[in-house]
Amino acid sequence: MSTQSKVAAVQAAPCFLDLDAGIDKAIGLIEEASANGANLIAFSETWLPGYPNHIWLGPVAWQMQFVGRYFDNSIVAGSPQEARLAKACRDNNIQLSMGCSERDGGSLYIAQWHFDETGEVVNRRRKLKPTHVERTVYGEGDGSDLNVVQTSIGRVGQLACWEHLQPLSKYAMYAQNEQIHVAAWPNLALYEGVAYALGHQVNNGASMIYAVEGSCFVVAPCSLVTKEMQDMLCDGDAEKEALLPLGGGYTTIYGPDGSELAERIPHDHEGIMYADIDLHMIGYAKGAADPAGHYAKRDSTRLLINRKKQRAVVNFDDASGWEEMVEQSGSPADVTE
Repeated sequence: MSTQSKVAAVQAAPCFLDLDAGIDKAIGLIEEASANGANLIAFSETWLPGYPNHIWLGPVAWQMQFVGRYFDNSIVAGSPQEARLAKACRDNNIQLSMGCSERDGGSLYIAQWHFDETGEVVNRRRKLKPTHVERTVYGEGDGSDLNVVQTSIGRVGQLACWEHLQPLSKYAMYAQNEQIHVAAWPNLALYEGVAYALGHQVNNGASMIYAVEGSCFVVAPCSLVTKEMQDMLCDGDAEKEALLPLGGGYTTIYGPDGSELAERIPHDHEGIMYADIDLHMIGYAKGAADPAGHYAKRDSTRLLINRKKQRAVVNFDDASGWEEMVEQSGSPADVTE
C-alpha cells in the first residue's frame, strides 16, 4: 500500500428532494474528481437527498409538506441508486464516502456509505445520536457504527456533524488507528449569527481538533444553500430567510498537525477541494501524542464499547436470537418466555 494519495472534498448543493437527480450530480462529481487524480471523494452529511433544513424553520404542522417527499427520496441499501454509485466507483477507480438519508423500512437514518474503488460498500454506518430536532426525523445508530476500515489508501473512518463533539465516540475511532477521517457536515448557513455554537467557526474547529487529537488526516466536506433551496423552504418569508441565508459551505481538509491542506472555496460557491496526503506524516504526530496509545493513562480512564448490533426484534426460532438475548440480559436466568 502506498502512503501517498489524493483526497477530494465536495462542496456542492444537493438536488433537494430529488434522489435520482442527486445521483446524476454525484456521478458527475465523482468523474471530475477521478479525472483530477483523486483516490477518495467525500460528500457532506445527508447530501442525498439534502439536509432537512425545514425541521429548523417552522412548526411541525408546517414541516409536514416536506415529510413525504423526504421519505420517498431517501436512499435504500441495495437499491438501483446504490448500484449506480457503485458502478461510478468501479468505472473511475475511486473510493467514495457518501452522506445520505438512509431509508430502512419505515425509518430514516443519517448515514455514511463508504464504497471502495471496486464499488463494494466496505462501511455502512449510521449517526449514533441525531442532534436536537434531527431526532424528529431520524433513528439512532449503535456501537457497531463506530468503525474504521482498512482500504488500499489507508485506514478510513467516518463521523457526521456533531458526532465530532462526542469525546467517547471520537476516542473509539482514534483507538482503531484511523489514518483518514471523513467528517461530513451539512451546510453551515443555518441560524448563522443567531444561535449558540452552530457557526462555521466552531464546526471547522471541531474538524481541526479531530485531526490533531487523532493524529490523522480529516476530509471535511460541507454543503451549501442555494437561492432555489431557500425559495422552496422559505417561500418568501423574510424571517425564515434570515434563519437560512445563502451559502454556508465551509469545506476543509486538515493534516495531522491541524494545518489546512488546501485553499478554501468561497462559502457560496460550488467546487471540489483537493489535497495530496502522505500517511508517513502521521508518525510524527503520533510520536508526540497518541491518545489511545502511549499518551493514554490506562490506570485512570478507559473506554468501554458495545459493538453489538442492536435489534428491535429477535427471532427465538433462530439459535442466534437466544444467544443475543442471553448476552444482552446478562445471564440465562434473566431471559423470560
